[in-house]
Amino acid sequence: MILVTGASGQLGDALSRRLAARGVTFTAVRRPGFDFETPDTISACFETTKPSLVINAAAYTAVDKAETDQEAAKAGNHTGPLALAKLCEAADIPFIHISTDYVFNGDKGAPYLESDPTSPTGVYGATKRDGEEAILATGAKAVILRTAWVYSAHGKNFARTMINAGRKMPVLRVVADQRGTPTAAEDLADAILAIADKISATGWQPEYRGVFHATGGGETTWHGFATAIFEEAAKHGYTAPDVQPIATADWPTPTRRPPDSRLDGGKLARVFGVALPFWHETLPGVVTDLLKLDQQT
Repeated sequence: MILVTGASGQLGDALSRRLAARGVTFTAVRRPGFDFETPDTISACFETTKPSLVINAAAYTAVDKAETDQEAAKAGNHTGPLALAKLCEAADIPFIHISTDYVFNGDKGAPYLESDPTSPTGVYGATKRDGEEAILATGAKAVILRTAWVYSAHGKNFARTMINAGRKMPVLRVVADQRGTPTAAEDLADAILAIADKISATGWQPEYRGVFHATGGGETTWHGFATAIFEEAAKHGYTAPDVQPIATADWPTPTRRPPDSRLDGGKLARVFGVALPFWHETLPGVVTDLLKLDQQT
């Protein structure tokens, strides 16, 4: 039995669809039945499902709101996942936890390695970093995956925001001086299940424990990502807006975003034999699905 948390999010949805297609026995949970802000629901859910593997895709992800909603961010990204990790430790089962590129400040100027020191610039990143450290301070069989720029045909994300905004405005201004790698939720779900398969095939190995970087291959900027989204959408008859590049300073936010949050995925490939596809390879299928879903609603 695999327990997937955060079922209502992009990754939780992708994991649920992948597991269902495989015919794997799993339980996917979401609020209010499973809520990191309500600790009793964590233990109750664990006891009910009796999982052999937990994939934690639940998190507090409102980056700017976290600055004023600090207790909720701490529960969603630190104390809640820690409680889940302790349950996995007691049950002696693997725990796959999702973290973020926002644990870094983005000033390195090169793709980050797992061994690079963290330096979050806001509450969201700090709570994710604290969650990582707390989980690793337990004895849990923990695999922590840092990812970035997750998008999907489902849920709230940059791709959907761009498509919806482009329908309303002929001109969009998009930040062009922040670098990173778009990561399709489906690709990340496939990577997670490949990791789970490796653990199942070999049994738990000491080198599996720790932090790994898991993003799509390649890199771009938010402006480059938006431009690519509209190029794909135009193939389906979508009238693309004029996408104008702007600087981060022209789009101020409560939390400073990392200017360069590229992550090096070499360790994931070496240890688990897993590498996510290049971001531009998966984008066409996601945009196609997104537009189809929009037509159905």
